[in-house]
Amino acid sequence: MQSETFDPATADYRSIRTLLAIMFELRRPVTGCPWDLEQTFASIAPYTIEEAYEVAEAIEQNDMAGLVAELGDLLLQVVYHAQMAAEAHAFEFDDVVESICRKMVRRHPHVFGDEKARSAGAAKGFWETMKTREREQGREKGSALEGVPSALPALLRATKLQTKAARVGFDWPSSEDVLDKIHEEIAELRSASHEKQDEELGDLLFAVCNLARHLNVDAETALRRANQKFERRFTHIEQRLKANNKTAAQSTLEEMDALWNEAKWHEKER
Repeated sequence: MQSETFDPATADYRSIRTLLAIMFELRRPVTGCPWDLEQTFASIAPYTIEEAYEVAEAIEQNDMAGLVAELGDLLLQVVYHAQMAAEAHAFEFDDVVESICRKMVRRHPHVFGDEKARSAGAAKGFWETMKTREREQGREKGSALEGVPSALPALLRATKLQTKAARVGFDWPSSEDVLDKIHEEIAELRSASHEKQDEELGDLLFAVCNLARHLNVDAETALRRANQKFERRFTHIEQRLKANNKTAAQSTLEEMDALWNEAKWHEKER
């Protein structure tokens, strides 16, 4: 992948080609950035995941200025991987663009197809059906759970596995049944030996994730909001204690619990 010599003084900073040229220079042997030159697909992958979560956080906070920056960081990750692939003569950035463009056209015949396809519209579940069909082309059909990457965060992967199993009929009939299962898992956790506690806790978390799916609640978003709530309320505790020249470590659980309830009350009054 490359390019004319990059000149920061004359570059068009609104062009994707400028970003590609910057990455090329960062990875150029001898004159490039030593840190960037040391990176591999494996070493960069965690940053790619982290940047995707930072995009989600900016959206959650309705921070449009932050979203611009975070989307840029995420785009850089795509460019980074494409540059390393080009160096290995595997593929280039333009191949990445072509791949997604063709996929989007292929999976939207109701938008880009002939008149008959457009008039038919998109049936519920059409996107997943197309994905499954594409994966099965050229090979014998495998497990209904195929296509869920093992590297996904556990909460997201649990939801995807449950969703795929539900499509072939392996699912609880209602959310009440899942609640019963949660109570069952709690009982098993209470009676579990020390060696079995991690397994039983995993089963409980899996069941709670299943409940979120039945309630049409995004489990990742729900937990992220719970984290934010905890941070907000605990910060209130710290601030109130600081006003009395105390720290959390110098306070009793009863004091902090009272301030926690105070924070809850303030939130309800807003």
